Amino acid sequence: MTALAQRLLDEALALPAEERRALIEALEESLAGASRGLSRAWQAEVGRRAAEVRDGEVRVVRWDEVEARIRRTLDR
Repeated sequence: MTALAQRLLDEALALPAEERRALIEALEESLAGASRGLSRAWQAEVGRRAAEVRDGEVRVVRWDEVEARIRRTLDR
């Protein structure tokens, strides 16, 4: 990590939790948008969903469980 990045991290860690959360979301959105070419609307949606998972508002379901449900449904 560069000295500048370390200084920014130190300053960010001194922020209140809500401001740190907003900063994290903005950084995540900037990475997602740059790497995937997502529209601003999709970036916002991804950020919203990530926040829901992080905040425990939604239950994450493992892929093997989802796949098993799909197979049971198709077998009916």
